[in-house]
Amino acid sequence: MTRFTGKTVLVTGGHSGIGLAIAERFAQEGGALLLAGRNAERGNAAAAKIRASGAECRFLQGDLAQEEDVAALAANLTRLDVLVNNAGLGSRRTEHGADDSPGTRWDRIRGGNQDSTYLMTAHCLPLLEAAGGSVVNISSTAAWHGNWGLYGVAKAGVEALTRAFAAEAAPVRVNAVSPGWIETDVTAGASGKAGGEWDMPPSLLNRMGSGAEIAGAVAFLASEDASFVTGQTLIADGGLTLIDYPSRPFLEQRGHVLKSQN
Repeated sequence: MTRFTGKTVLVTGGHSGIGLAIAERFAQEGGALLLAGRNAERGNAAAAKIRASGAECRFLQGDLAQEEDVAALAANLTRLDVLVNNAGLGSRRTEHGADDSPGTRWDRIRGGNQDSTYLMTAHCLPLLEAAGGSVVNISSTAAWHGNWGLYGVAKAGVEALTRAFAAEAAPVRVNAVSPGWIETDVTAGASGKAGGEWDMPPSLLNRMGSGAEIAGAVAFLASEDASFVTGQTLIADGGLTLIDYPSRPFLEQRGHVLKSQN
């Protein structure tokens, strides 16, 4: 498919994991890629990888939780058709010290997830409006699972921002994808026992999802195939948020549910 030929796509946090998979999907579909984030070494390496596939790609450095950096980044853009707000910080990648104050923890989690999404969208809106473009935000099913604490709160805010911008920025379309457990270098094996058995299945499909599967959902929402869809959050979690764990033994006994397996 070439749904994004001639279009410029900016993916924040596109240097690894889900973000890189998203960038690679848009490149495969003809898009000219921009990657944005703080880590220049990893960002430039990811951009080089995408260019090696024959697509146009460059890296833009900046702290996306800081308005000054975001404003400077947006000011250097001449066209933007798709913005994917993927950059984020979860509990596994955010350094927290035992002596950090509640405010310090909140600033760090909110800044990396919610503030970056808000600032990037707000500063890029004029270009998106001119191009008739769209925005896809990356949330998380952590918004539904209280055990992820402040990260879940910040991602719930991302989903609220999705609806708010969809209303304020129309006809620019703004949607979100909410991944469940996706296998990356950070999460691989995170929920599995040493012997390969899951304590609890990561989805109704008894596996984690892949970055490519999330990228497919993002590309759909950004494309004209979703031209009448805005303000929505698409949950891509293999049914994780539908699982009623207390009922699973009952269903398994009657053969209605496959036994959990890696």
